Amino acid sequence: MKAYVFPGQGSQSPGMGKDLYDANKDLFDQANSLLGFGLSEIMFEGTMEDLTKTKVTQPAVFLHSVAKALSLGSDFNPAMVAGHSLGEFSALVASGSLSFEDGIKLVYQRALGMQKACEAQSSTMAAIIGLDDVIVENICKKIAGIVVPANYNTPGQLVISGTTDSIEKACEACKEAGAKRAIILPVNGAFHSPLMSSAEEQLGDALDSVNFNVPRCPIYQNVVAIAVKEPDEIRANLKAQLTGSVKWNQTVKAMIKDGAKIFYEVGPGRALQGMVKKIAPELEAISA
Repeated sequence: MKAYVFPGQGSQSPGMGKDLYDANKDLFDQANSLLGFGLSEIMFEGTMEDLTKTKVTQPAVFLHSVAKALSLGSDFNPAMVAGHSLGEFSALVASGSLSFEDGIKLVYQRALGMQKACEAQSSTMAAIIGLDDVIVENICKKIAGIVVPANYNTPGQLVISGTTDSIEKACEACKEAGAKRAIILPVNGAFHSPLMSSAEEQLGDALDSVNFNVPRCPIYQNVVAIAVKEPDEIRANLKAQLTGSVKWNQTVKAMIKDGAKIFYEVGPGRALQGMVKKIAPELEAISA
């Protein structure tokens, strides 16, 4: 069975999408019009600094992924889909649960809400390498302030999220507990933590105004790591995602348990392929 996975923020790069423009000109033009600025121009000609602004990054990765899925035509025949964080929106559009117009509007609202939440308090994220998840979880519970597990990426790699001082203390505690590395990431916000509650509220209002259809195949959503097809469940899980953990390791394992034999990454970069290969080295994971 074929599983298609869609990347999130962090997979952007200068020039992204240029190779997809000619076959998807109307889609790129529609995105520029709906957003009210030249997203495609920033994607094609902008610097990495331009592309790392959250309000640009998220719609850019989303647009690239959807255009890539469309360019596959009849070759895009998923038995199941999933997306890493932002990638859930790309997966929902590609699988027919959400229109492109609604998808990019939601992604932009999500990005603006997250940017605003980032500016409200000094916060960041850190990757903890080489510790069991339960050890990292217990350390987070013991640290004063806000620090929580954010991304369960692969076995032995858990990203934590919270206020800057709490993250620094958690990193030291993880090193003392035997972590191979504890790396503070170059992000200026605590994604997938309670510090995103204002963004969750903003996105929630937008989600309530949008129609969701039953997708053509199950989507494995971040906060539950199981197959979902019911539109109201999809909406609720998207709302919970901004403050909830991305259970990527658990999601991939659930997809494999349900029959996934090959994983195709749809969008810029190869981050998800690398994660799948660490979770299940025996399976094939390639670019779509």
